Amino acid sequence: MPVKIRLQRHGKKGKPFYWIVAADSRAKRDGKFLEKLGIYNPNTNPATIEVKVDNSVEWLNNGAQPTDTARAILSYKGVLLKHHLMGGVRKGALTEEQAEEKFNAWMVEKEKAVASKVSGLDKAKADAKAVALAAEKEINEKRAAEAAAAALPEAPEVVEGEIEVTEAAEEAPVSALDAAVAEAKGEVAAPTEVVEEAPKKEAAPEASKEEE
Repeated sequence: MPVKIRLQRHGKKGKPFYWIVAADSRAKRDGKFLEKLGIYNPNTNPATIEVKVDNSVEWLNNGAQPTDTARAILSYKGVLLKHHLMGGVRKGALTEEQAEEKFNAWMVEKEKAVASKVSGLDKAKADAKAVALAAEKEINEKRAAEAAAAALPEAPEVVEGEIEVTEAAEEAPVSALDAAVAEAKGEVAAPTEVVEEAPKKEAAPEASKEEE
């Protein structure tokens, strides 16, 4: 019976996730399978991949053929590497301890690379969040300034004609006051002249009496 290692789709429309299964190549895409070997969720970043390494290697040893996508996933998780190392053990090129040691060393490096990628993604998210917060703060400050400006009473518009009328009105009382003061001075000066002329008229009769 030809066996394929392939993906079986699950999940909602637009957000699928997949089971990695060993199934009869003649079975329907979402039909029965022989064994579930792992899961693949491309909706996360990085993608979530879980694989039963030893079970997958056993199926490969028994002649199962992975599809292109399944092969890429198995390679990413080290299944193909372990299958290759186990072939070297069968041929006597390596001992099981040596094969296991090489596989573990590869896994350590792989985990470091994944951790570095996750760290970079977290930093990028933090930076993007900081930029978004700064932009939001700037917008809020601008809105607050606009609201404060709108709350202030508007200054009345000054018209040129009104200024001229006001100046004329201010000058008018001053001119009237000057005229009143001048008139008062004239009235005070007039009686003084009359008082000075009165004695002259009285002095004339006295002179005529002396001559007599």
